[in-house]
Amino acid sequence: MQKKINDAIQILIDLDVPKGQHNERTALCLLALLDIKSGTKWINAGSPLVGITPMMQFAKEHYDKIYAPNTRETFRRQSMHQLVEAGIALYNPDKPDRPFNSPNAVYQISAKALFLIKQYGTDTYQISLEKFRTETCSLVQKYQQERKMQMIPVQINKDENISLSPGKHSQLIKEIIEEFAPRFLSGSTLLYVGDTGNKWGYFDEKTFMNIGLTFDEHGKMPDVIFYNPLKKWLVLVESVTSHGPVDSKRQLELHKLFDTNLKKIYVSAFPNKQIFTKYSQDIAWETEVWIADNATHMIHFNGDKFIG
Repeated sequence: MQKKINDAIQILIDLDVPKGQHNERTALCLLALLDIKSGTKWINAGSPLVGITPMMQFAKEHYDKIYAPNTRETFRRQSMHQLVEAGIALYNPDKPDRPFNSPNAVYQISAKALFLIKQYGTDTYQISLEKFRTETCSLVQKYQQERKMQMIPVQINKDENISLSPGKHSQLIKEIIEEFAPRFLSGSTLLYVGDTGNKWGYFDEKTFMNIGLTFDEHGKMPDVIFYNPLKKWLVLVESVTSHGPVDSKRQLELHKLFDTNLKKIYVSAFPNKQIFTKYSQDIAWETEVWIADNATHMIHFNGDKFIG
């Protein structure tokens, strides 16, 4: 078992994967992508579609390596992300527009990497390795271009646009910025936008600091943050597609995360009434609700809006 892991690390080195991924965890990811067990010959490598959790199960079952469930994100961000960037693995080849944070996300070894690795330990490996290295750069550029075409463009002001990872979550964030804010937050400044593929999709750090805000890099940021200088509001918006709204627990988390004298406005945004109904019992009092397909209205979970 250890020899196979060591061989996989050597292959990663040969393929010019960053030094930070010359480790057992990334080697086990590669072995799972190839369906290589301790007794499997490299020539018999396969190319199954594999998710992160099945990779961890593969490591446990076939290599006696046990990882805690909370290391799943480490597998994704610190191993698989780099294999994809290097052109060794493909991300969601069966459904390229699947969101980054989808529980159904899968990876697959690329055809060229598979062809090369099947030759590991043979006389032809070195020749094929040189060919792979020369061709991989163009492959990576191709994959990145395909992904870029699926990104969701968002206009954050008249002079600036950003692109968010594809998916329903990002589509709702786009509507929050382009539909919700102009209607209900006139005169506000966009401070932050989260992205499922990159935590800091957009960040106006200068304004953030100028109004006396600090942040914890490890804190769970809301999806969108606006600042209204006239009303002294800090508007914290959660985009609710597959995860919950601003419930009492989340409201307290956000209150602690942003230590400020600004009035904090908590908003749960939903794509439609169906999703809103699913989570309606969880929404905290003293918060607001906006539903994208009823864009001109809001729901106030706040009695003083009506009785003063």
